[in-house]
Amino acid sequence: MSGSDLRALFRSNDRVLKAVDFFADRQGEWASVAESLVRHAERVRAPGFDVEDLEAPRRNVLVFYGVGGIGKSTLSRGVADRLADETTGRKDWPPLDPGVGRVLPLRIDLSRETGADLESLMLALRLAVAELGRAMPAFDVAFQRYWDATHPGEPLDEYLRRRTWFSRLPGSGTLSQQMQSVLADAAAAIAFPGTTGSLVGLGLRSLVGALRDRRHRVRALAGCRRLADLLEAEPSQDTLSYFAHLLAWDLSQLPEEHRVTPVVLLDTFEDVGHRGHRDLEKLIQRVVWLMPNALFVITGRNRLQWADAAFEGQLDWAGPEYWPQLVGGVHEEPRQHTVGYLSAEDCEIYLRERLTIGGEPLLDDRSRHLITRNSYGLPLYLDLAVMRFLDLYRRNGRTPAAHELDLDFPALVVRTFRDLPPETRRALRSVSLLDSFSISLATAASGLDHDAPAMDLVERPFVDADPAAPWPFRLHDLIRESVREADSTSEDRWSDADWQRAALRAFQALGGEADRDRTRLVASLRQGLRLANEYRLDLGWLEEAAFQYVADSLWEPLGAAGTDVNDSASITTPAHALSVTLVAIADRQRRHRSLTAETLRAVLASGQLPPVLRELPQYFIAECDRDLGNFQDSLAGMQQVIGVGGRLAATAARGQAHLARRVGRFPQVRDAAETLGAEGRRDRVLGDLWWSQGAIAPACSSYAAGRDEALSTGQPGEAALSQACLAFAAAFQDRPRAAEQISRAHELLGQATIRWAEIQVRIAELVRDAGMAPDLPERAEQVAALAQEAGLSSSVAYAHLAGCFHAAVLGSPALLAEARDRLRTSVQGEEFAYLLELAHLMAGDPPPPGLPAAQWLDGRQQTQARWTALVADRQREIAAIRGD
Repeated sequence: MSGSDLRALFRSNDRVLKAVDFFADRQGEWASVAESLVRHAERVRAPGFDVEDLEAPRRNVLVFYGVGGIGKSTLSRGVADRLADETTGRKDWPPLDPGVGRVLPLRIDLSRETGADLESLMLALRLAVAELGRAMPAFDVAFQRYWDATHPGEPLDEYLRRRTWFSRLPGSGTLSQQMQSVLADAAAAIAFPGTTGSLVGLGLRSLVGALRDRRHRVRALAGCRRLADLLEAEPSQDTLSYFAHLLAWDLSQLPEEHRVTPVVLLDTFEDVGHRGHRDLEKLIQRVVWLMPNALFVITGRNRLQWADAAFEGQLDWAGPEYWPQLVGGVHEEPRQHTVGYLSAEDCEIYLRERLTIGGEPLLDDRSRHLITRNSYGLPLYLDLAVMRFLDLYRRNGRTPAAHELDLDFPALVVRTFRDLPPETRRALRSVSLLDSFSISLATAASGLDHDAPAMDLVERPFVDADPAAPWPFRLHDLIRESVREADSTSEDRWSDADWQRAALRAFQALGGEADRDRTRLVASLRQGLRLANEYRLDLGWLEEAAFQYVADSLWEPLGAAGTDVNDSASITTPAHALSVTLVAIADRQRRHRSLTAETLRAVLASGQLPPVLRELPQYFIAECDRDLGNFQDSLAGMQQVIGVGGRLAATAARGQAHLARRVGRFPQVRDAAETLGAEGRRDRVLGDLWWSQGAIAPACSSYAAGRDEALSTGQPGEAALSQACLAFAAAFQDRPRAAEQISRAHELLGQATIRWAEIQVRIAELVRDAGMAPDLPERAEQVAALAQEAGLSSSVAYAHLAGCFHAAVLGSPALLAEARDRLRTSVQGEEFAYLLELAHLMAGDPPPPGLPAAQWLDGRQQTQARWTALVADRQREIAAIRGD
């Protein structure tokens, strides 16, 4: 845990000076890790422990939390290094109890900048285990099916090779071979030719059947009771999270001499629970719950809230009965710990070891005592103090006197600030306005015509770097907060007007970055909206960026300027109004549509949004009204947007076409589609029209054309929408093709958060399984409930229609009557009456009297013929499969 401190070494010509990147003691934290491992090992080895027990409370989470700069990430790295090799690192950290046995550590940084996701976590877990050189058959069979579905045509070993982080893990060179060996064994066990490619379709069904029957050749795998269910589930991120159970089971089957205790260190956990919603945290919590034989060491700024019952519904397991040792006041390890400031003794050790000459501390006793006293145990302060010491040492050719280091933290920042060259100070002030920056962005924000000051700045110890981020540099939070205070006493301090001009320069520089790619667009919006709001700047480039953000339909959580969509009553600037608008539009994928509409109406009422942007909330209010079933309000809203003739006029015209289809006016939809063009998503509108007529082939062709058009023009959100619709339409006619389309829809939705499309794919799965899945009515009700929670009235109706199709295929009058009754709850006058009419036509029955009749393109008789043919085709397919 100690190595050369290159920053310090390269600040001085003194060849005798030795600088060490020293890790402070943290004896108490290591003791907690060691004790947690002892207790964890005892529980796992105790009689009666069952890795497949999904109800027992979990006691496999150790948490360290504390403020930024306190050393949590350093602690996480230090623990990982020590667990990997006890011969390295701190010699005063006692060795682990021999009873713990072999430990297998894996550390993952979950910070927003790294882009870590569930797939990365699961791959990293499997790569770490690959070091054992033992098969993980249950996990590998399921994961390979997921991989083939979500990464079609992309070899796993090639994927790992292209990603440097994975290549550093010991199993990266052998994982693919281990998985292929497992798949070959599985294929041989069911006497099916081939390996990977065979475990789909008939090959997959054969393996699942063999597992359920516990045939002797797969009896070892069949011991994992839930493997067959996971193999049958549709491959998705949600399904992938359950594979942790399979890996835990595989590890539990290892012979005693190969048993290990996995220790998974998850760092920067605050970024998981604060990304606008808890979707990723929910999946990670599921992994932790399903791997009770692994110890998870979580570090972050916030206390873990899993033991708080208030989060029930957001997390799978929330409350003290599930996580008894995450409750406050618990003393048994593993539990939650605050990472405290370093003790005075730790600070003294740090300062003695950090800088030495001839083996003796360069800092004298008095200097160390002063720095220790002023640091309050904050590691960041110690680091800055050492850098200041070196600067004075180099500049004056002597060891600095103690009084030159007698500074509290703000004073240290002031002194550090003063010691910078004037142009570097200018760059520091300018980038303190930004969350993150590049050299070019810092130069532009500073109003300079050369990069040298920015290049000097990023070499300073208070600037963190992450090459994978849109802009790689960021000031430490404590430095950002202290720059203004430091500036107030500087000889070249800035006036309010200077700060205003710097904010404008930074804002304009962000505008120059916004059109480079989607990642920078979102990052520019986040920072630009905050600056425009705080300094009351004209919106400028934000107007175009807002429309571009909306057009791409990806809906990344913006969280612009810390905007609270529930605080829309206090909107006081155009930038604040635009922030609330965009956050509300994006968050409608995670909130009920009525809440979104309420927020957007408050934005309009504030009068702060410029006229050119008012169509944004107007259109999405109309869209929310449509989803909520407020037909007339939605129709009026769409017409209002069309009348403005702005950027969203074509989108509103498409919205009118959707409304016309809802009430069965199909000739009007056809006529409108011809006027929409690519901008109005003509192909998707036509696909919606054709499937409702029972013309599945032209519907699929139209959706595919819309998807391909969107992909060719760089619109992945629209492509995902069209693909979800394609999966739904294909499911009525061609089940094998539907499976492919559903898989691709999941893949495309991995790049976008579109709640309607996600539910539409769930409905496509229902239609695909119609006539074959006994539990389909219950599944359809679950999907309808999800749609109801989101305020998506069309999705509720489509889920009920899938139930009707299922009953029609089965030819069960009683089941069909129940399904129609459920669908009838979605019918409001003319709205969705055409779906209820279809529920009768597909079974060859006349529609009920009084039901508003749809205007079918070529008449009711032809429409009925096509739908009854779809039902008959499905019945013949099922009979062929069953050998009837």
